[in-house]
Amino acid sequence: MRSIYPVLRYPDPRAAVDFLRSAFDLTVHELHEGPDGEVRHAELGYGGSLVMLGPGPAPATRPADDDYRVYVAVDDVDAHHERARAAGAEIVRSPFDTDYGSRDYAARDLAGLVWSFGTYRP
Repeated sequence: MRSIYPVLRYPDPRAAVDFLRSAFDLTVHELHEGPDGEVRHAELGYGGSLVMLGPGPAPATRPADDDYRVYVAVDDVDAHHERARAAGAEIVRSPFDTDYGSRDYAARDLAGLVWSFGTYRP
């Protein structure tokens, strides 16, 4: 049973859903629209975990390249990185090996939030 759900806000939630699906391979678990057809709440999944998102302003200041908002454990970092790059994600740190045995990379989403991906699984 899950207990922690990151919640992210985007100026254009529909564009965020599309980007997160194509760049980071997330899948839509739930999508709720308002009467105007705008996305009001979405739940996207990856590997049995969920992140929630909805409308809201972009960050007031651009987060630093190492200001990760979400960490996602993936099996093949290099393939995931290539998918994200091909989908237009801004890569802020190319794949690298850590001193604790993980292989990681980091990318920005369309709102400028930094996502970290790696093989480390707590």
